Amino acid sequence: MRMAQPPLTLTISVVICVYTLDRWDDIVDAVDSVRAQTMAAREIIVVVDYNADLYHRLRTAMTDVTVVENHHHRGLSGGKDTGVEVASGEIVAFLDDDAVAHRDWLRHFHDAYTDEHIAGVGGTTLPRWASARPRWFPEEFDWVLGCTYTGREPGPVRNLLGGNASFRREVFTVAGGFPSHIGRTSEQSRPLGCEETEFCIRVSQHRPDWTFVFEPEAVIWHRVPAGRETFSYFRSRCFAEGLSKASVTRSVGVGDALSAERTYTSRVLTRGVARGVGDSLRGDRAGIERAGAISVGLLAAAAGYARGGAPVRRRSTSPAQT
Repeated sequence: MRMAQPPLTLTISVVICVYTLDRWDDIVDAVDSVRAQTMAAREIIVVVDYNADLYHRLRTAMTDVTVVENHHHRGLSGGKDTGVEVASGEIVAFLDDDAVAHRDWLRHFHDAYTDEHIAGVGGTTLPRWASARPRWFPEEFDWVLGCTYTGREPGPVRNLLGGNASFRREVFTVAGGFPSHIGRTSEQSRPLGCEETEFCIRVSQHRPDWTFVFEPEAVIWHRVPAGRETFSYFRSRCFAEGLSKASVTRSVGVGDALSAERTYTSRVLTRGVARGVGDSLRGDRAGIERAGAISVGLLAAAAGYARGGAPVRRRSTSPAQT
């Protein structure tokens, strides 16, 4: 059956959540990359997370941008919910404050909404290293950096990655907002996340006929500071991911919360370890380091999941229970 093409009037609002003056240059670059899109955004909305100095500086410096303060819970989820409420476009796109978008980013998002059942579209997030990729860092774990990892295939996916994602506005009417009990805040010592995972699963539980799509041509580059190039950060972030997944499990049930992770572990990580060992045998001495990092990352995530006290029994995923 031929799918309907997206309407020419489909408009996209872009939301960028910010929280610190330390990222001022990053914020300016992010906004500039949206200004430079080949398909113009209906509006650019910058949501400031409880930082009056940053709010007033942005209001003065960016007169063509809608700058608002987060009026929900402190943190990324509250900021995104604020941005959704302010946005007027049919599509709401999210861009990280330390990322820049390819000039065709919005156009690829727009063109991917070919079917009324497509509720959201995400894109490729590439790392922009402060120095260079550490030789031990496996591409299967680029999600540690908020980036697209090896093994993520184009087409339908369970959930989108929050820093490079777009949703139809009606999604928020049906499923509510992002979870404040899972998302990260600027005051947390651990780099927690998974708010977009819980949100997408909750949407699908309410509307099983809706689909989320990964469109690899919608590209952004996410800055990776030197502090995130270390093995200690890698291990800590994997542990935090396990903690976050435990929270997601309590919210939406074991079956949906770990459906993609089972495939990722059994296929993607297994192939990654084998490739690392094979590279080592072929003379790439860093191959065994990458294989070892995959094993450590998996164990750290499992430890975080166990520490998070997630239930082990499978829970029904009927909408009535969400």
